[in-house]
Amino acid sequence: MDCAIQVENLSKTYGALAAVKNLSLCVERGTVFGLLGANGAGKSTTIECMLGTKKPDCGTVRILGQNPSTDRKKLFERVGIQFQEANYQEKITVRELCEVTASLYRNAADFHRLLAEFGLADKEKSPVNSLSGGQRQRLFIVLALLPDPEVVFLDELTTGLDARARRDVWKILSELKAKGLTILLTSHFMDEVEALCDQICILKHGQTVFHGTVAQAVKQSPFEQFEDAYLWYTEEE
Repeated sequence: MDCAIQVENLSKTYGALAAVKNLSLCVERGTVFGLLGANGAGKSTTIECMLGTKKPDCGTVRILGQNPSTDRKKLFERVGIQFQEANYQEKITVRELCEVTASLYRNAADFHRLLAEFGLADKEKSPVNSLSGGQRQRLFIVLALLPDPEVVFLDELTTGLDARARRDVWKILSELKAKGLTILLTSHFMDEVEALCDQICILKHGQTVFHGTVAQAVKQSPFEQFEDAYLWYTEEE
């Protein structure tokens, strides 16, 4: 198995709170992997440990065969990251933000092409803070793709998008996967997970309660619909 991301026996505690408990998973190259769970299930802590921004208490993480804590500079050129919130200068334009971000990488992708693909070509001269929530969300995905990465982390990638825009983003991501991009995403939209994810891991209180395909998750639950199965695994109902 060719793992783009490999996590083995990862644990992280905050005082008496165990945020992640003995987590192991493999995200195969060229696949879309969904890290799922209710708020507070441990998704953010897991991703922060994967990226090396938080140090786990025990366990190992490898991204593209490298340690994200000690090889961060090398990985920076090969990994894209998109989060729900991003810090930028108040009056910076879309084009300026793309230019500044692209300048951080040796071989950045063409941001004009990416903006066009994500329906933002006419917003290059617009201040970022004038964009709608959905437009900002698409811009943050563009920024994550600027290093022309081999692996990309997408956090709630279609929050704030309407149904048409969400499906447009899905189509673009499917095309990127077909070209070999490995995607790890979090999402609270189960139709999105069904449409995109090859494998999923559902967390509850920092522990894995399911790891496999969407079809397997449904089969191993008492339900016929994935959203119902997900709620059963997480006991959100």
